Amino acid sequence: MLNALETALLAAEAADGKKAYDLLVLDLRGLTSIADYFVICSASNTTQVGAIADGIGHALAQEGIRSSHIEGQPSSTWVLMDYGDVVVHIFDEHTRTYYSLERLWGDAPSIPLRLTAPVLKGPKP
Repeated sequence: MLNALETALLAAEAADGKKAYDLLVLDLRGLTSIADYFVICSASNTTQVGAIADGIGHALAQEGIRSSHIEGQPSSTWVLMDYGDVVVHIFDEHTRTYYSLERLWGDAPSIPLRLTAPVLKGPKP
């Protein structure tokens, strides 16, 4: 069984495999009891939001990890996947900017990732 960090990194890797961009893993330990890690990523459209969610779900299921709750639909602009200690947020660009989780959780350090997705570009002016 994977620990929370390994689960978050596997989710990020699966999102990367589905061409997610601006991937970010935030370490929330010590800041909240909601989760230990947030995985946040962007998709270019609603179809890709669904593909990323499916890819993450499949990759984690192969490790015996199932979500306890999923919010949003594969055809929506945002999907939240709750894995207990790890919460995955998949956004289209506009919705990610609107919710601005990176700013909300600005005190949380980010975990370095070795992925092919472009690095977080930050909020657009």
